Amino acid sequence: MSETSQRTVGIFIFNDVEVLDFAGPFEVFAISDDFQPPEDRAFRVVTLSRGGALVRARNGLRAQPDYSITEHPKLDILVVPGGQGSRKVMNDEAVWDFLRRMHANGVLIMSVCTGALILGRAGLLDGLTATTHHTALGELRRAAPRTIIDAKARFVDEIDKARIITSGGISAGIDSSLYLVEKLGGTAMARETAEQMEYKSWTPIADLKPCAVPS
Repeated sequence: MSETSQRTVGIFIFNDVEVLDFAGPFEVFAISDDFQPPEDRAFRVVTLSRGGALVRARNGLRAQPDYSITEHPKLDILVVPGGQGSRKVMNDEAVWDFLRRMHANGVLIMSVCTGALILGRAGLLDGLTATTHHTALGELRRAAPRTIIDAKARFVDEIDKARIITSGGISAGIDSSLYLVEKLGGTAMARETAEQMEYKSWTPIADLKPCAVPS
């Protein structure tokens, strides 16, 4: 696979980010074709933080990002996880600017859990249908009053309309990541990834309802 066909996935992390929110998608994209050499894999995964500094995730896990949100390689996909720290990040104008710039540049953006609050405050969910963790639906309504909230969806695909996909809480990020792997890399790749992870909940796109996947 050439560098031009390999997609770079950036995962934005911050203090008090929920661990599985970012680790789940990281695992899915990183092992989607695990037996290929790095240069031949469909996805390259990197992590970013606001200033590139060490991040202390929820419950104390420390993670050192690869890049900052101002200096990083060209991204094709951006994952915005949630967690308690999202309530602070959602009001950070530098993060809004970063997200808006990525969206304007054609990057596909996927939120996990309360990462949707960050997208909502940045104005990226206006006129779209979206979801988030079931305990944060009210917060999302306040953060994104022009958004239709689907309280029952496992994830919501608004890629064709706005290059955005939002996921429910925590483990839902694995489902939406596998969905993207299948959408971009094919059913066989998604199936092999789910089998490698021993993830029994994966459902092929052909068996899903359009737009939203019920929880």
